[in-house]
This record gives sequence, structure tokens and C-alpha cells, in this order.
Amino acid sequence: MLDSVTSAALTSALNGLSQRQRAIADNIANVNTPGYHAQRVQFENALAASVRAGDGAVSASTSISEEPTRTNGNNVNLDTETLSNIDTVLRFQFASQALNGKFSALRTAMKTS
Repeated sequence: MLDSVTSAALTSALNGLSQRQRAIADNIANVNTPGYHAQRVQFENALAASVRAGDGAVSASTSISEEPTRTNGNNVNLDTETLSNIDTVLRFQFASQALNGKFSALRTAMKTS
């Protein structure tokens, strides 16, 4: 159960979402830094493919945003970052609750055996 596809996928999702939260924090911290380009973290497509293949373990990748820049060369959009942060926090909570549910089921099974 600990090495199931679901557990591996949830762990990969939590790691990817955590990495995304760090990137969002860096983006927000640099909203006024001339020449700074926002970071984007992707893992969902790779995770879906990995789950279909029966694995579930993937690593997130970080890339530099190619979105248009302001006159100072910075392309961080505070509205976009704020919405992305809210989405990421909600997804992280969902994944952590799902993983906690798997561990609770395992603890219950161990107590009754």
C-alpha cells in the first residue's frame, strides 16, 4: 500500500505543488525586480502519463515564463500569481488529505490485524 500508484502519485503531486509554491513566492518577491522573468512549474501532464503507465512517480520541472514583459523587462503579474497561489494551496490541501486518508486506513488495518 505504501508503494502503490496512488501513494506515489499523491507524493509526486505534493512535491510538485510544493515546488510551485516556492516559485510563486519567488515571483511575488521579485514583482518589481527589473528584468526578472516569472518561473512556472509543470508536472500535471507528466503525472497523468505516469499514472496511466502504472507508476505515479514524477519530478516537477521549472521553466521561465515567456509571457510579455513590462517596460522594465519584468513579466510577473501579481493577479496571476495570487490566483495560482490560491489554486495551488487548495490542490495541496486536497492531496495531503487524500494521502492522510490512505495512512489512516493503513493504521486502522494494522490495529485490527
